[in-house]
Amino acid sequence: MILTFAILLALPAAARDAAEAPETLGALNVPDVSLVDQDGKPVRFYTDLVKDRVVAVNFVFTTCTTICPPMGATFAKLEKLVAGKDVQLISVSIDPANDTPERLKAWSQKFGRGPGWTLVTGHRDEVTHLLKSLGVYTAGATDHSPLVLLGNDRAHRWTRAYGLAAPAKLAELLEETRQ
Repeated sequence: MILTFAILLALPAAARDAAEAPETLGALNVPDVSLVDQDGKPVRFYTDLVKDRVVAVNFVFTTCTTICPPMGATFAKLEKLVAGKDVQLISVSIDPANDTPERLKAWSQKFGRGPGWTLVTGHRDEVTHLLKSLGVYTAGATDHSPLVLLGNDRAHRWTRAYGLAAPAKLAELLEETRQ
């Protein structure tokens, strides 16, 4: 019991460290899995959303009551900060069994999602393949970490950062990724 409490106390410090020291990944092999967006439109993850773009990708689920709502709010603020800079924000559902396009759309509307932010879900096998390829897979949705991947596909430059960092910090990291 004491060990569990100590681990829980250590998590915020680890989260702060991740926010202050993003991890540079270099190139990332992004799979071109078939998914659907918040409007039910079929999309290919790499071809339609990532290829030749600067992107920020987070991982959420609509029934989450802990880190996902703040990550949604962060993305809404980030979307405003990068407006007009040709940056695509993408939220990937880590609970495709429950997150329908309609649920994703309703969830994102709570935060004021605009046209620069796409949410996707799909068949469990496709989503699992995507999450594993991006290095963010966890066996249970509630076990996921607040991560965001910031990428410049054309330059083969990717960074893993803390998904609850201040939107201004994420915008700064995106700008660094663009260069």
